[in-house]
Amino acid sequence: MSRLLKVAIVGCGGIANGKHMPALSKNKHVEMVAFCDIVEERALEAAAKYGAEGAKTYTDYKELLKDESIDVVHVCTPNDSHSYITIDALESGKHVMCEKPMAKTAAEGRAMVEAARRTGKKLTIGYNNRFRSDSQYLKSVCDSGELGEIYYARAHAIRRRAVPTWGVFLDEEKQGGGPLIDIGTHALDLTLWMMDNYKPVSVTGSVFHKLGSKKNAANAWGPWDPDKFTVEDSAMGFIKMANGATIVLESSWALNTLDVDEAKCTLCGTEGGADMKGGLRINGEQNSRLFVKEIDLKAGGVAFYEGSGPQRDIDLECATWIDAILNDKEPVVKPEQALVVTEILEAIYESARTGKTVYFNEE
Repeated sequence: MSRLLKVAIVGCGGIANGKHMPALSKNKHVEMVAFCDIVEERALEAAAKYGAEGAKTYTDYKELLKDESIDVVHVCTPNDSHSYITIDALESGKHVMCEKPMAKTAAEGRAMVEAARRTGKKLTIGYNNRFRSDSQYLKSVCDSGELGEIYYARAHAIRRRAVPTWGVFLDEEKQGGGPLIDIGTHALDLTLWMMDNYKPVSVTGSVFHKLGSKKNAANAWGPWDPDKFTVEDSAMGFIKMANGATIVLESSWALNTLDVDEAKCTLCGTEGGADMKGGLRINGEQNSRLFVKEIDLKAGGVAFYEGSGPQRDIDLECATWIDAILNDKEPVVKPEQALVVTEILEAIYESARTGKTVYFNEE
């Protein structure tokens, strides 16, 4: 395909400005031709900064989807609208990159997977941490079998005090949850991908609302409003997989701890182990001696906020996604994989609500 792919942006807020549009603007194979936001000024500003000549703006995404010349849609809206916008875009003949998490609920995620299969269009989810240099290196280590069978892992998404106070992050109705669905989703995706294990059998979860009620709290982005803090401030999950492997997922925006790390994992295998905390380290045994090997790679950073963030991984994510469309390849982040992440997150919330372990049906 020699022509430029025509890309539309639905949702021109922080994640679009901090991640999607800057990356797309650097890609020589695309042009951004349409921008939609319920706040018209945001769409106009995005079009002025990133749009191709004659780029159109909309406040109703359904009007945008009527344009048959558009090839690709990037969905950058709150979690509660991911599913129906994605499905409508797929059914209108567009390929879709949807920002993480896949959907607010597992049922919505399953509908997205079905729509992609039904339409034959490509769908991927914005788990950009897979494209960090440390993640890429560790994935090659896992795939080579250097760690053996990975049977225990920890997925880390812990902030001490970094509660996002803008947008709809604190709105449970819009987002479906707090740190678990926001940053825990990245850590879990990374861990499952490294293990190449997508068959959970049971999940036990704990969700905490302990610090969100504090007034004038110390916070990286200033005090939050306790009356608007309707999501959890931390959440943990214990996940058992069909092959017996176990994963512990830990997530927080606010937690009294100094052991902080985000979008990282620790892996323990039969032949060796690895962790991404403070840099990438591989450990194992050789010639009857234990060893630790530190890999000289720069890791990625905190999830995007207020239009800033690391660029290398999102540029690679974007380039790989566009290449998958142009050359008819499978996306690196498959929708079926993202669905398992959403199913596990939902199970953690359900387990915490009911006080019971959630069991998955084995197929």
